[in-house]
Amino acid sequence: MQLSQRSTPFQAAAFLGWLVLVFAFAAVGAFGSSDAPTFYAQLAKPSWAPPASVFGPVWSVLYLLMAVAAWLVWREATHPARAQALGLFVVQLVANALWSWFFFAWHNGAGAFVDVLVMLALILATMAAFWRVRRAAALLMLPYLAWVSFASVLTWTVWQANPQLL
Repeated sequence: MQLSQRSTPFQAAAFLGWLVLVFAFAAVGAFGSSDAPTFYAQLAKPSWAPPASVFGPVWSVLYLLMAVAAWLVWREATHPARAQALGLFVVQLVANALWSWFFFAWHNGAGAFVDVLVMLALILATMAAFWRVRRAAALLMLPYLAWVSFASVLTWTVWQANPQLL
């Protein structure tokens, strides 16, 4: 029996598992961002930088979409590319959580910028792998790709404008 044909409680439990995994990585990043509001307020930022209050809601939606995407791929139990796709997904979660540590905890602008570029590459690789397994999963990752693309430009800009802090 394919995973996609299993019972509704089984599917719900699996979805909950993906939510827990994704939000556990989010919590690791959030722990590294515990001083983020204070630090972000001190930084010189471009006029197009969002206020600090935008980041939490945006990331919450993105993490939810990411969990749904991973769950959709996980459901394709017989697909030969499933394991690789989910492995890439977990690796990009690690890079995602590390960015907050580089930027907010360690005040390392260069590290944060390198990390966000690695994240972009991993997101693209994950999306390509997801596309081969379940196209809807790859499409659910598009807002995440867009936000991290924006975040990479913002990271560079803020790092360059704050050499004394980053």
